[in-house]
Amino acid sequence: MTFSEKNCSLKEFISQINRKDNADLLYSVDIQKNIPIYDCTILRDKMTNPKFIQDLMAELQSILLNGAGVFVFKQAFVDTTPIDKASDIFHKIITDERGTMRGEDHFAEAGKNDRIWNALEKLCLRAPTIFAQYYANDMIALAAEAWLGPAYQVTSQINVVRPGGGAQQPHCDYHLGFLTSARASSYPPHVHQLSHALTLQGAVAHCDMPVESGPTKLLPYSQNYADGYLAWRRNDFKQYFEDHYIQFPLNKGDAIFFNPGLFHAAGANSTKDVIRMANLLQISSVFGRSMEKIDRKKIGLALYPVLSNALKTKLLSKSEILNVIASSAEGYPFPTNLDINPPANGLAPPSQQELMIKTLLPDSRF
Repeated sequence: MTFSEKNCSLKEFISQINRKDNADLLYSVDIQKNIPIYDCTILRDKMTNPKFIQDLMAELQSILLNGAGVFVFKQAFVDTTPIDKASDIFHKIITDERGTMRGEDHFAEAGKNDRIWNALEKLCLRAPTIFAQYYANDMIALAAEAWLGPAYQVTSQINVVRPGGGAQQPHCDYHLGFLTSARASSYPPHVHQLSHALTLQGAVAHCDMPVESGPTKLLPYSQNYADGYLAWRRNDFKQYFEDHYIQFPLNKGDAIFFNPGLFHAAGANSTKDVIRMANLLQISSVFGRSMEKIDRKKIGLALYPVLSNALKTKLLSKSEILNVIASSAEGYPFPTNLDINPPANGLAPPSQQELMIKTLLPDSRF
């Protein structure tokens, strides 16, 4: 069994997302537009109780797995001083990098808005004390461990959308959501479901975000559709999203977390004076890494002349060369330095495998 974009059923999709099963939630203070809302000032008062933490994590897991797929932590940062300090650093980084970034902006024409790739490392290297104050936050840790378990890996990107900044198209996210439709459909169905469990999406509001400023557009429960990593690319699904999405306003210090398989998109900033800044969190499972650290670049440099000669002399067939590349080169384009290796003609830069295949076998389709 395989998934394919053409076999996605909008009728089945609608039947799976038209649900309201939040009645059994014990710790949320409200449910708005199907999104469970948590008051972190209340949660913190009970965090010394291990049984409470265990039960709360189980509730968050159920929301992300087969519930609404998204929840909001109000006042994740009660003291927003670390946010303000970090924002100052980020604005300096934006100034330093302006004019040096490559690739198109995710929201509008290049140069209209601002994005900082690898904001985690850049903040830490510029201001380690501020970094420590920021990522000491207990609510980020709670959400990450609830979905991914301990030893998770945090990455982040700063996104600044200025007045007039446009909206994204709806999509699903990292991992399979960053692949082409053809490539994603080559993975079996159980891998599509596994991809959900490898990442937690999140965003920390660095300013007040009224709906008019374009906070993330969301379609609750949409992560429950098994073919979602392919379906979001279809026009009928995109239109349904645009007709039914919801948005939730955030205040500075609030955080939102969601399953990466949830249909979502950044909204348009229609205000005249709100410069919307968010710290976008891509938190990864520790199990998304290989057992050994392999210098695949060194392997590729050693193999390339051998494979090139084998192709010319017909010592190996094209399929055999593809087998060698598959067993030696990195097949996934992430993690990467997006400053110098930005997405080109798609959502992801080329992988090492793709580069070797393109160079050795330019007529092959990957």
